[in-house]
Amino acid sequence: MSKIKRIGVLTSGGDAPGMNAAIRAVTRAAIYNQLDVIGIRRGYQGLIQGLFTQLKAFNVSDIIQNGGTILKTARCKEFTTPEGRKTAYDNLVKEGIEGVVVIGGDGTFTGARIFNEEHNIPFVGVPGTIDNDIYGTDYTIGYDTCLNTVVEAVDKIRDTASAHNRMFFIEVMGAEAGFIALNSGIASGAEAILIPEIKNQAAVLKQTLEDGFKRRKSSNIIIVAEGDDEGGAFKIADKVKEDFKDYDVRVIVLGHIQRGGSPSARDRVVASRFGYAAVEALLDDQKSVMVGLQNDEIALVPFRKAVKLHKEVNKNLLEIADILSI
Repeated sequence: MSKIKRIGVLTSGGDAPGMNAAIRAVTRAAIYNQLDVIGIRRGYQGLIQGLFTQLKAFNVSDIIQNGGTILKTARCKEFTTPEGRKTAYDNLVKEGIEGVVVIGGDGTFTGARIFNEEHNIPFVGVPGTIDNDIYGTDYTIGYDTCLNTVVEAVDKIRDTASAHNRMFFIEVMGAEAGFIALNSGIASGAEAILIPEIKNQAAVLKQTLEDGFKRRKSSNIIIVAEGDDEGGAFKIADKVKEDFKDYDVRVIVLGHIQRGGSPSARDRVVASRFGYAAVEALLDDQKSVMVGLQNDEIALVPFRKAVKLHKEVNKNLLEIADILSI
């Protein structure tokens, strides 16, 4: 059994539905193992400013169903400097914190990896990002809820698209990865899906729309990831307007609605598994690793792999999307 007696937990970067479920799991798993739990508010900024508060079991009651994060989150430039990390380390030592669970994405794990190279307080990561783009895990907290939010919105947009014979370009989050766009596009029956992983899609989109026009398709839904190399939904829509003047083209950017809302059952369950596993990892003297899910089994992935290696989209899904959109 590890000699650790007190751990910290924080959320960092973009919020994701299910983060509260992870905080709850970390807190209660730690208390079960007779550990003190310190909540660190506002992510790495809280480490530097000393924003610590002890968490008891009742502090995390009635939060599993809530989106956002009770610990708040922030992006912290100061933590990217050696001086900032040294201040964070000093505050952790002063507080008696001997291990930290960090819940977040790429940026969060990058900071944790560098911190662990410089200081001897172990950090263990929990992947929390709606983008589902972290290498080493099949699934990240918030992804399922985000997908359901997007699909629900697209279903409603399709109703009005059909009523008015309109073409809608719907931009979803995914600056560097197309997981949200690809899977929500298939789930909502989109006529075309544009993602960052596939370049120069304008010509293919034009052909798809021409084929649909010949078949007298009266409405179209085009899902666009915000990081698509064509320039985003507005620029693509402007090009289409020039080539298809008979279409009534509209653009909708779903934006931060994708981050909010009560987490789905899957997000709550996975977040609970991750939180529990993170505490177990600290008790097993693990350091600089992320808790991941691989083939529905918990796996520990080194931060250096999680942040440096690229998670690929399933190209077979692109073929399925093309076939089913005819």
